[in-house]
Order: sequence, then structure tokens, then C-alpha cells
Amino acid sequence: MQNPEPMSSADTLIRYRNRNRRRALLVAALAVAALLAALVDLVTGPAGLPLGETLRALTGGEVSRGTSVIIWDVRLPVALMALLVGAALALAGAEMQTVLKNPLAEPFTLGVSAAAALGAATAIILGLRLPGLPPEWSISVNAFAFALGALGLLQLMSRIRGGGSEVLILFGIALNFTAGAFVSLLQFIASADALQQLVFWTMGSLASVRWGGLALMALVLAVTAPFAFLAAWRLTALRLGEEQARSFGVDVERLRRWALVRVSLLAAAAVSMVGVIGFVGLAGPHIARMIVGEEHRFFLPASLLTGAVLMSVASVASKLLVPGVLLPVGLVTSLIGLPVFFWLILRGRRR
Repeated sequence: MQNPEPMSSADTLIRYRNRNRRRALLVAALAVAALLAALVDLVTGPAGLPLGETLRALTGGEVSRGTSVIIWDVRLPVALMALLVGAALALAGAEMQTVLKNPLAEPFTLGVSAAAALGAATAIILGLRLPGLPPEWSISVNAFAFALGALGLLQLMSRIRGGGSEVLILFGIALNFTAGAFVSLLQFIASADALQQLVFWTMGSLASVRWGGLALMALVLAVTAPFAFLAAWRLTALRLGEEQARSFGVDVERLRRWALVRVSLLAAAAVSMVGVIGFVGLAGPHIARMIVGEEHRFFLPASLLTGAVLMSVASVASKLLVPGVLLPVGLVTSLIGLPVFFWLILRGRRR
């Protein structure tokens, strides 16, 4: 039996280009899915607006004043925030899993969510806020400030100890427990109303989204995402191992440090705007990896778009699961997301 002839370099190049073209088409399909999910989110709600009327309101057509208010002031900010938060969390999760070499890593592994919850608790229970700040911004600003403070502390401690991925994870776990302990202490002394508000915030909700918060979330994503995409080839090299990446000229410590800055900014912004959202940052990258593979030129945008789709679907489900009740979207992502994630893992293993 004759051995098959080895492929020529031209054949290899053609296969590589075809594979990349297929990956690009899959990323484009995810972008279309995200837009469709956002459109479904727009037409879903107790008012029951039809698709045609929704599109007329969006394009400046003639609609009633009530319809215009529902679309532009209520539903559109929520639909766009769902896209942005899902994109931010999944992109952060993709970078986190790469730089920490841990498939179970997510944006909240380093204690960002726990620190943000502590910041929100200080605003809700203790009434601590920056002077001159409008009351409606106090929770978000405190949550963002505490999350960034956790990032600074983590960077300082990791530099002192060496900065390896295992050290970062251990420090993140310690930070999670410490912030969680302080949140529990504040819950113990909180009034009933403040406690209820804090518990609702930690579940994650899109109900109080406004255009100002949407603009800030878009700004953080617009600033961080391009730098993540520019680091794509270095992140792909890191997936081959630290020694291999260094042989390609990659400064692994610098790459990890700036990736963690981006992750913390994205997670801090998302948590400060809508509260704690689970599952999306963990499962979004895994689903994207199953679709386009490990090459980060396609994996990072695919993760971003997958997270946007997941969050939009969760937003729709939060309106439909219990008629007449808007469930916290973070609760929905945990309830319906994890079974889907387990199914995808089992399906991938069978393949």
C-alpha cells in the first residue's frame, strides 16, 4: 500500500486560506445573529409592539408618542446594553482563559465582581458616595472604583510575588473571599430596604439602564477591544505555551499584565452598569472556540459576538419566562445558560 503523497506548500496555503475564509464567514454569521437577537429584544415586552411599528419608530417614521417613548427611552437602551455587556464579558473571558491558561477562568476570577459588589454595598447601605455626584450614579461609580482598586491591588501583589498565572488566581480567590466577607458584614447591619436593593443589584438587571450608562459602556468597550485584537497573534502564541511564545519574541509578562488591565476594565464597567452577570464570560469563549477554533484573530471577535447573542437572548427570556414579571437578567443567565453550556461541552467531547 502506497503512502499518500505529502501536500505541497501551495496546497497547504490554499487550505489555510479556505479555513480562514470559513472562519470569517462564521464570525459574520455571529454578527448577524447578534443583530437579530437585539431586534427580537426590541419587539419583546408587555406593550406587544409589532415589528413593523418598531422599525418605523427606529427609522423616524410616523408612530404614536407612546410608541416612540417605549422604543427610544425604554427598550432600545436595554437592547443595546445587553449587546455591550455580553460582548464585554465574553471578550474579557476569552482573554482571561488565555493568559491564565485556565479553561474555567472568567472575568470575575480575579475578584472584580466581589469588589464591585462591595463598592455597591457601601453606596446602598452606608450611603458613601463622591461629593457632588448625582444619587443615581452613586452605585455605579462606587462599584467601578472598587473594581479598579481591586485591579491595582492585584497588580501590586502579583509584582511583589512574581506575577505567574497561578499566583494571580490565588490572589484573586483571596480577594473574592475578602470582599465577600465585607459584603456579608454590611448585609448584616443593613436595613430591610437597603438589603433588598443590594440583593436585587447582585442578581444583575437591565431595568435601570439609561443612555448615559450606555455611552460609558460603549466607550470602555471601544477603547479596550482594539487593543485586544491587536494582541491577537501574541495571545495565539501564548496558547502554545509560555516558552514557545517567548521564542517568538513575545514579552509574556507584559502581555499578561495589559490583558488583565483590559479584562478588569471590561468587567468593572459591565458590573457597575448592570450588576453581577454570571455564565456569559465563562461560556461565551467556549462556544466561540467550538465555532472558530483557537486562532485569536477570529476567536476574540467570535467571543465578543457570542457574548452579545447570549446576553440578548437572556434579556428576551427575562421578559418571557414569567408573564408580567421582569426577571433579573443575571438570574436568567444562570438558570438557562449553564445547562446549555454543559450540553455544548458534552457535544464537543462526542465530536
